[in-house]
Amino acid sequence: MNDDTPTDETPIDAPTRERGENARHRVVIIGSGFGGLTAARQLAKADVDVTVIARTTHHLFQPLLYQVATGLISEGQIAPALRVVLRKQSNTTVVLGEVETIDLERRSVTSRLLERVTETSFDSLIVAAGADQSYFGNDRFAEYAPGLKTIDDALELRGRILGAFEQAELSDDPDERARLLTFVVVGAGATGVEMAGQIAEMATKTLRGSFRNIDPTESRVILLDAAPAVLPPYGGKLSRRAAKRLAKNGVEIQLGAMVVDMDYHGLVVKDQDGTTRRIESQCKVWSAGVAASPLGRQLAEQSDVELDRAGRVKVEPDLTVTGHPNVFVVGDLMAVDGVPGMAQGAIQGAKYATSAIQAGLRGADPTARKPFSYWDKGSMATIARYSAVAKIPIPGTSRSIEFSGFVAWLGWLFLHLLYLVGFRNRFTTLVDWFFAFTSRSRTQLAITEQQVFARNAIGVLESLERSDRTAAPDRAPRVEERQSA
Repeated sequence: MNDDTPTDETPIDAPTRERGENARHRVVIIGSGFGGLTAARQLAKADVDVTVIARTTHHLFQPLLYQVATGLISEGQIAPALRVVLRKQSNTTVVLGEVETIDLERRSVTSRLLERVTETSFDSLIVAAGADQSYFGNDRFAEYAPGLKTIDDALELRGRILGAFEQAELSDDPDERARLLTFVVVGAGATGVEMAGQIAEMATKTLRGSFRNIDPTESRVILLDAAPAVLPPYGGKLSRRAAKRLAKNGVEIQLGAMVVDMDYHGLVVKDQDGTTRRIESQCKVWSAGVAASPLGRQLAEQSDVELDRAGRVKVEPDLTVTGHPNVFVVGDLMAVDGVPGMAQGAIQGAKYATSAIQAGLRGADPTARKPFSYWDKGSMATIARYSAVAKIPIPGTSRSIEFSGFVAWLGWLFLHLLYLVGFRNRFTTLVDWFFAFTSRSRTQLAITEQQVFARNAIGVLESLERSDRTAAPDRAPRVEERQSA
């Protein structure tokens, strides 16, 4: 027997042999983010059938969502259509739907699109489902302070931010105006810092002189966090520099402040000394935490794998689920010491998983896999135009190169352009950035009423549909089974 022939000790390919010697290995990928897209691309030339199950029609470049929310760029520039991106991969099929069930024993994934249910069989599975916004048990806060995880979130926030200025322009009540022109960002991580900085720039530069009854430059932008520092992962010097630059741009930083209650008109904050106070603010943004996909809980219920406090899967050293060497978990859903929930973690995890799958097809023993090794390429965050912070570890040491200011900002621009999908998206984004950063203009300031209220309306509709399905269980949805891509 040659080295390229799978042996009986290669359980990863057993179902393929059962369907016949000529049957192609079926790889199912859940998710269309950095992990999912990278995995699909890595398998473009492999002798496998790939099915990507995605709940949206696009791949989302999430790090730039805050720029969509503040009118710097359009949503299309960071969310190319997934089918178009993968159209040249003849071995790849895209299935649109929300994954409802992963059955490890039957090796199948069930997804739903409206009333259509699709069952997709797999030989290898890559779960790159990502994470959602976490409100730390206070889910009702989502109604008053949207997160920033999807295109819908970004468009809704853009509508809320610009809508607050429009309402203030029409108000004759000084207290109401103050409330409308107070913007609160909860969470002083990278997303919160970038969001607060851009709201402040929008108010003081882009919208300056655009209204007749209000002065946008008098707006308050408050950045709240229960942590003792801005950008905690960056540490000491960079955190202080970021805070100093934000303050220079007019952002009020309130640390050691925990949000304990919230309503449409404001929020209640508990300070470190135990006292509570209220901040009147209509427009609030939540960027304080993330919660792993509930699919992690399904994997835990069907295997011996454990979950961490955030619901992430504590995978084996080869990123697989315990007892299932053909099921990989990558991206925000995997819990691996030293691997942050960032794009690089998802990308590197996806490359590792696809390499392991292809090695298995060549007869490699899954038990002999080398452990996944993460290469920390560093992290960057923008503070304002011409200002950013960067922290890049020095390989083989515990030290890092830290720098900030204009050079870090240029590095941030280049890195994010590099990871955008498609030349046209890179070019148009660069053009929009040029005009936005060299002038006061922003090209994406259009808002609609639907953008602000659609999420709540859709939530009500989904609730009614669930109630309808519960009340009429005999009305079975249409089920389609996909044996291969």
